[in-house]
Order: sequence, then structure tokens, then C-alpha cells
Amino acid sequence: MYQAKINFFPLLNLSTIEVGRHLYWSIGKYQIHGEVFIVSWIVTIALLILSLVGTRDLKRIPGDKQNFMEFILEFLQDIAKNQIGEHDYRQWVPYISTVFLFILGSNWTGALIPWKLIQLPEGELAAPTNNINTTVALALLTSIFYFYAGLSKNGLSYFLRYIEPTPVLLPINILEDFTKPLSLSFRLFGNVLADELVISVFTLLVPLLVPLPVMILGLFASSIQALIFSTLSAAYIGEAIEGHVEG
Repeated sequence: MYQAKINFFPLLNLSTIEVGRHLYWSIGKYQIHGEVFIVSWIVTIALLILSLVGTRDLKRIPGDKQNFMEFILEFLQDIAKNQIGEHDYRQWVPYISTVFLFILGSNWTGALIPWKLIQLPEGELAAPTNNINTTVALALLTSIFYFYAGLSKNGLSYFLRYIEPTPVLLPINILEDFTKPLSLSFRLFGNVLADELVISVFTLLVPLLVPLPVMILGLFASSIQALIFSTLSAAYIGEAIEGHVEG
């Protein structure tokens, strides 16, 4: 069962949508989404173990593991460099890398691991990125760093970009900053959810033959979604750093 809960105004409780049943843990007045919490920590721990194993014994002449880790690092550095620029990209490599690896790991857990075999009191385990709360949180993080990058690089003159090339575009430019996290979050959520639904349907209809190629296609699509999210995040940060250009 797939579910989502959206609460855009938690204090006013004006907009809440919930589909299906969730496993919630109550801590004081707050509720923790148990399914997302469990799988997110599984992904995080797996990534930490892989990084520690891959960098444990670094040598001048790298072996296979070190070569692989260096390839991943160079790939992620290239994403940040191409979108942010040669002079400013280095400080953003950790964030862009973390976003890419977490989304990739989360997507792959949904495509590879048969979570349905693990029974919970309510709900079911699935990829964290098939839950709108996770994707919105990631998109909001990008928005926070987006504004931080612009303000730290350009100061208050950063806000001059909202009236470029003409003050008439002020409402549109402000609206654009609100649509960026929405488009990031819903694109990732929709694609991951659709992929898992397709695999589930094919598994029920043809349990032996069809799911395997569909799963391989799902792994490819999951990787593309991680690349798109991290690339767009880097592009938004690069756009903010560019800021107001005197003409």
C-alpha cells in the first residue's frame, strides 16, 4: 500500500492529505513516520559502511576499491563544477554528493529489496523517496542552501535579481523560487512511486519472467532521478551564486 501525507501548514493545519495507513511512533507531541525512518537509516548506515570500507586503506597506487571510490568522487565533483562553476563549486560538493548518494541508495532499496516480505503492525516498508515527506524535505534543504549561497556570495544585493530585467517581473521571480522545491519534490516522488507500482503490478501478473527486466529498467530510472535531482540542486545554487549582474 502506498501512502502520502502532506501538511503545508502544520501550525494552522489547513492542508493535510493522507492516503493509506502508516506506522507512526509518538514522541511527546510529535509523530515520527516509522517506515521512512527505518529505511532511511538503513540507507544511511549502508552508505557509511561502503564509504569507510572504500577509503580505509588508501594507497598511492590505488586498488579496485579505491579506484571505484575516486571515480564516484570525480563524478560528483563534475556535477557540482559544471553547474556551479570552477571557483565556487568545492564547498558544495559535500551537499550535492550527499543528496545524490542518499537518493540513489533510497531508490535502489525500493527497486531491489522485497520490503513486502517484512510485516509491520501498520503500513509497509518502501523506498524513503516514494514518500512525499522525504522528497519535500530534500527539496526544502536545496532551497535553504540556494538562498544561503546567494546571500553569502552577493549579500543583500542578491535580492536585486528579483527585479531583473524589469521590476514588472517581481511576482513571477518570487513565484519561481516557490515552484522550484515543489517541482523537485513532486518529480522525484512521482517517478519513484510509479516505478514501484509498475514493478508490483508486473510481479502480481507475471511473477517469474517480466519483473526482472522491469527491475533493471527501474534501477536505471532510479539512477537518472538521483542525477536529475542533484544536478538541478547544483544548478539552482549556481544560479543563486551568480546573482545580480550589473549592466
